[in-house]
Amino acid sequence: MNRRYLFRTLAALGAMTTLAASAHAADAYPSKPIKILVPYAAGGVVDVQTRAMTQTMSEVLKAPIVVEPKPGASGSIAAEAASLAAPDGYTLIVSASFMNTAPLLENNLRWSPKQFTPVGRFALSPSYFVVPATSPARTVKEFVEMAKKSAKTLRYANGGNGTPQQISNELFAHEAGIHLDPVMYKGAPPSVPDLINGLVAMTVLPSSVAHPQVHGGKLRALANMSSTRSPQLPDVPTIAEAGYPGATVLSWYGLHAPAGTPPEVIHILEAAMRQACATAEVKQRLTAAGGEEAFLGTKDFSAFLAKDAEQWARAVKVISK
Repeated sequence: MNRRYLFRTLAALGAMTTLAASAHAADAYPSKPIKILVPYAAGGVVDVQTRAMTQTMSEVLKAPIVVEPKPGASGSIAAEAASLAAPDGYTLIVSASFMNTAPLLENNLRWSPKQFTPVGRFALSPSYFVVPATSPARTVKEFVEMAKKSAKTLRYANGGNGTPQQISNELFAHEAGIHLDPVMYKGAPPSVPDLINGLVAMTVLPSSVAHPQVHGGKLRALANMSSTRSPQLPDVPTIAEAGYPGATVLSWYGLHAPAGTPPEVIHILEAAMRQACATAEVKQRLTAAGGEEAFLGTKDFSAFLAKDAEQWARAVKVISK
């Protein structure tokens, strides 16, 4: 037998064996529990919204899904752990804006977005420009005028440097042409008492934190920082409608898998997410957790991520000047 022909035959057989093994793995997936790392604290908005979606996703896949909070370093602790996991579909990470902001703000990241493959987006979570209910400002422009006329620099609540909350506040201040002094807190919720009492003049809060206080009359929402109004607070204008389109930001949550995860497995996960997010039960759970169901499949999610990266790069560049 011709040696070259023999090599070609063996290579073809090897390729067929690999394809068969891949197909078999996809057919068998999932055959054990799936672990999803959440880069934020247990009981927080991201953790609650993740569980709202994955409970039904688990039923679709007919496999347990274990949600494991792994907070710290603005998402990087969970991201590093997930980047080191086997690319077999059994370890995923809840992705959010930190995927695009961390590389812009940290020089020594031990992970990279290139180490992940997008699966799908499952929710949007509006953030709100809020002030104390006792504040004289009833619109964003009134707040800006108040800041410009104030004898002292007004203060805002900063839930952590490099977080979307901090970037949103600084971006707004830049767009409005005002200066605001940050007061540091360990996350958004701990800042609420001081905000209610007027010790800080404003901040941007995630919907899950803002809604109870706004509905309870303790805080006033002047703007929704997203590009569209939320059905949960439909009377609150967007920041663009309030006159500052350059301050628009979007908070979202999705799932990523380690790079190299077989496409067949990604497709199975995407289909399960799609089916779960289409149910009325998941939509209701996400709304109750302060989010809005907003499913995007793998292809559309990838396109969305590219645009989101451009938006955050512009924001970081603006506030770094």
